[in-house]
Amino acid sequence: MRKTTKSPVVRRLASAAIALGSCLALAGPAGSADAAPAEPVPAVFFGDSYTANFGIAPFNQDDPERIFCFQAKENYPAVATRRLADKGITLDVQSDVSCGGALIHHFWEEQEMLTGNRLPPQQNALKDDTGLAVGSMGGNTLGFTRILKQCSDKLRAPEHDLLPGTPVDGDEPAAKCGEFFSSEDGKQWLDDQFERVGWDLEEMLERIAYFAPDAKPVLVGYPRLVPEDTKKCLSPAPGQTELPLADIPQDAMPVLDQIQKRLDDTMKKAVADAGADFVDLYDHTGNNTACDGVNRGIGGLLENSLIGEGDQWLPWYAHPNEKGRDIQAERVADKVEQVLNR
Repeated sequence: MRKTTKSPVVRRLASAAIALGSCLALAGPAGSADAAPAEPVPAVFFGDSYTANFGIAPFNQDDPERIFCFQAKENYPAVATRRLADKGITLDVQSDVSCGGALIHHFWEEQEMLTGNRLPPQQNALKDDTGLAVGSMGGNTLGFTRILKQCSDKLRAPEHDLLPGTPVDGDEPAAKCGEFFSSEDGKQWLDDQFERVGWDLEEMLERIAYFAPDAKPVLVGYPRLVPEDTKKCLSPAPGQTELPLADIPQDAMPVLDQIQKRLDDTMKKAVADAGADFVDLYDHTGNNTACDGVNRGIGGLLENSLIGEGDQWLPWYAHPNEKGRDIQAERVADKVEQVLNR
């Protein structure tokens, strides 16, 4: 059923959006004191909630139609752009159209929001002179939130209806999700989803080449969620009461990690086939997973994010916190510098 503005969740979020609008000011970009920068590079950022950096406040509310994208003013595109400026590389950011909940096909199709309005395809941001296109896409098309709900009774609860999707098979108990995704129907579902991700990424990269022939595409991978040592996930982070991965069973955690690694590999293949570039975050965030305590770069599934007010706060739902955002920005800036200096 389509959510409307009468939904309690939407009303609460709308209230939070208004309240947070005056909380913090966006810091101005830092300049470079070194050699004069080259000509500004027209750039477009696209993507889903990992590019928008859901959970970090304040978020952009200049366009009422895009409020529920939850695009942080200080998302990794903004931070990476400043890092590059410090190195004498100036990006002329034509647009940042990243939006929470975006699937890959929303690059060329409209995206329906919680309020029922529709956002234009993200490819519309590309221009003839765009020289750089950067963003993260793939997790929502895979159905990662459905996978998480398959493994968690807490995430299946009605109060988490903001997290899109339903369990892959609601008749299967969450406690058996590891077995579910490793055999028969669950395994077939995953295979089908990965095939769709591969096709859609190929389509997206072809469209970038068509609509912005001079643009250098950079696809950004996802940071690692589950550590190699899953025992770390059996204790709350300092100051928290919930486990970082909530009630997901320990024997399912390696399965989730394998799924995420497979997504990473699928993205790498699409990029290699298209002659584009890839920012590998999975291989560089093994010590900053949701279960790494004070070093975590991922907010716990049910840990309060920075979006909310009073006693109403949205959970991180396993998105990068500020530490994780800074890791994203550093890796993206390094890759963009490498790409532009070829």
